Amino acid sequence: MKTKEKPQVKKVVLAYSGGLDTSVIVPWLKENYGCEVVCFCANVGQGDEDLTLLEQKAIKSGASQLIFHDLKEELATDYLVPMMKSGAIYERKYLLGTSVARPLIAKHLVDVAHEVGADAISHGATGKGNDQVRFELTVMALDPRLKVIAPWREWDIRSREDAIAYAAAHNVPVTATIKSIYSRDSNLWHLSHEGGLLEDPWNEPEEPMFQMSTSPENAPDEPTYVEIDFESGTPVAVNGEKMSPAALIAYLNAVGGANGIGRVDLVENRLVGMKSHGVYETPGGTILLYAHNELESLVLDRETLHYKETIAIKYAEVVYNGLWFTPLREALDAFVNSTQGPVTGKVRLKLYKGNVITAGRTSPFSLYREDFATFGQENVYDQSDAEGFIRLYGLSLKVRALNGLPISGLDMPKPDYSRFKRD
Repeated sequence: MKTKEKPQVKKVVLAYSGGLDTSVIVPWLKENYGCEVVCFCANVGQGDEDLTLLEQKAIKSGASQLIFHDLKEELATDYLVPMMKSGAIYERKYLLGTSVARPLIAKHLVDVAHEVGADAISHGATGKGNDQVRFELTVMALDPRLKVIAPWREWDIRSREDAIAYAAAHNVPVTATIKSIYSRDSNLWHLSHEGGLLEDPWNEPEEPMFQMSTSPENAPDEPTYVEIDFESGTPVAVNGEKMSPAALIAYLNAVGGANGIGRVDLVENRLVGMKSHGVYETPGGTILLYAHNELESLVLDRETLHYKETIAIKYAEVVYNGLWFTPLREALDAFVNSTQGPVTGKVRLKLYKGNVITAGRTSPFSLYREDFATFGQENVYDQSDAEGFIRLYGLSLKVRALNGLPISGLDMPKPDYSRFKRD
């Protein structure tokens, strides 16, 4: 088989976390491509980074510089809130925490490449996962002139042991150990866990694995109430306190996590064709989606609400498959946004031992009218009208039953279509 020729690269921007894989990628790029490496680190809510130490580590690994962008508010405002409005959930469980952050990181990779005059970008996603698709489709959509280097599809490193040995041989400062168990991804929306004992889906996750949430068994014995205000579908306040989208999500993460909210155990279908087993913690996102759905149930008409459920499934597939920067996602957002005007009001929730329970909802645009729904009101809904409605609504069922079936002892004749035949 002919070996693929390596592209000529002068300067590459690497999506850099400071972990084992991306730390090793820095010298590997220099050794295999002879290029300058600029490290880019994005804060999407995975925790406060010590920028000084991170920069020192990148430079010691061989990078020429480290560029850092704080993207928490952009992630919350331009990605998480629109996705939440759509109601997107992948395969009935996954709230798309990793999926939705990758296009944002890749977008800034492209921006930094333009800023420093790079001709390539690189990432640490493996050749078996979804993230390689999400990163590279975004680059393709925003600047297809940029080359993409994915070391996991090229190098001989196949394990953490290999990576640690490579780091030692190239004097790369890493703190990873061979005993590390789980592969995790963390951001403002969630924390994911893969690997370790989760590789067998029969195994129950161990409690020490969880980091964002307490177990429902250990959650407080008294419920916690929260009230969330929405304006045109966007959450704007919790318990009467105005907050930015990022601050609001962070607050609900803390409150929800303390009450055991948002744990999901899922065997999912990866885009690349294999199944994977992961456990996700998404306390704030779980609360927000629930509250938003409750408000929509109050203000959206039946046909719009039901069709929007169909849109939510497609929206989830688009996000999961890395198609954020596409005309389809923009069109889906246009539909969703057109429905969100009346999604204004307040939802009160009771959080109790892993459960989100509705405690009330109100909106100035509510379509619920107690005087219309009551059985005694005849000037809006005349119950006798239901008879004709039922006869027409069930006509196809009646015809199917009458067609050749004995009804009350009588056989209905078969239809005669011969008179419609042409000469």
